[in-house]
Amino acid sequence: MCMFKKIFWLLTLLTLHLTITLIQAASIPDTGCMGCHGQPEIARNARNKSSFIDPAKYSGTTHSIIGCTVCHDRVSPGHPGDGYLSPKAVCGDCHGPVNDEYVKSVHGTKARCNDCHNPHEVRLPFFMSGDEINGKCAKCHDSRKTIQSHAKWLPQADLHIDSLLCISCHTSSREYAITLSIESRAPGSGTAFKLATFPELTALSTDGNISKIIDQNGDNMVSLAELRAFNHHLRSRNMRLWGMMTPEVVTHNYQIMVNRWDCSFCHASGSKAMQKSFIVLPGKNGDFSRIPVEKGAIFDILYGTPDFYMMGSTRSTALNIIGALIVATGLSFPVCHGFFRFLTRKNRKEEHHEA
Repeated sequence: MCMFKKIFWLLTLLTLHLTITLIQAASIPDTGCMGCHGQPEIARNARNKSSFIDPAKYSGTTHSIIGCTVCHDRVSPGHPGDGYLSPKAVCGDCHGPVNDEYVKSVHGTKARCNDCHNPHEVRLPFFMSGDEINGKCAKCHDSRKTIQSHAKWLPQADLHIDSLLCISCHTSSREYAITLSIESRAPGSGTAFKLATFPELTALSTDGNISKIIDQNGDNMVSLAELRAFNHHLRSRNMRLWGMMTPEVVTHNYQIMVNRWDCSFCHASGSKAMQKSFIVLPGKNGDFSRIPVEKGAIFDILYGTPDFYMMGSTRSTALNIIGALIVATGLSFPVCHGFFRFLTRKNRKEEHHEA
């Protein structure tokens, strides 16, 4: 019995010690963590890896809301002097359904979560640019090889890949929308367009609020009139609006979707989803915000924003019928002419013999 009492009290003391340690770790505010980890000159660890965390990028993440100690919950009281490396939480602890979906995909055994997502910079797709999202895929998938492989079956593969997110075709995400970004290039340089930066757009505004350069009345909705006016204004600045089809809800079941080989997935069947569109604007801290555009704006895209056209989404049933009638009428003349010549072939033969 004496031995059991000793074990009991030993376990009790151990539990108490762990509880106190966890409370101490949990009591460390993010400001305390960032006091060291927010400094670029912070010492590197044994693997020569810097533990610097950009405060501006971290503050724009969803993880900053829950705090450092939710994932790093076993920071020792003597940290960092004791050399004890605090273990990290596993992404699946919080993101269980996403993890279960991802491990079954073709990427499940090839890349870990943090190979694509930096937990100290991660943001929702709504607050990222299309180039930034595709850039994660480009870490492993060379863009030139991707274009070459897609060109075997996809017309204008370079244009498609520049206008689509990889996840639009390689996941079963649903509810797509068009996100319009502002791109710029140096005047007379002939270089490719690139995503316009926050300072570039700030130069277009009068008070530093870049949303007002397009949402002129400040109602958090871009009307067709505002979209047209803004687009005409961009032309003189060597800028353009560039649209990308973006899934509203992103899944992680990466795979080759056979139905994406059907042009009608984007160019016809997706026409209802294409009614929803947004203007994406960069933020001061590297994040992005988006302003909804008046519903149906994508149908006016030919007039309002050149260089982007979703064929099929602007179809008109009435025009389809008129076009079919014109084609049918045009075909009817040679058909009828040939038919009557066939019926009167005997008369022509008799006239030929008489002559």
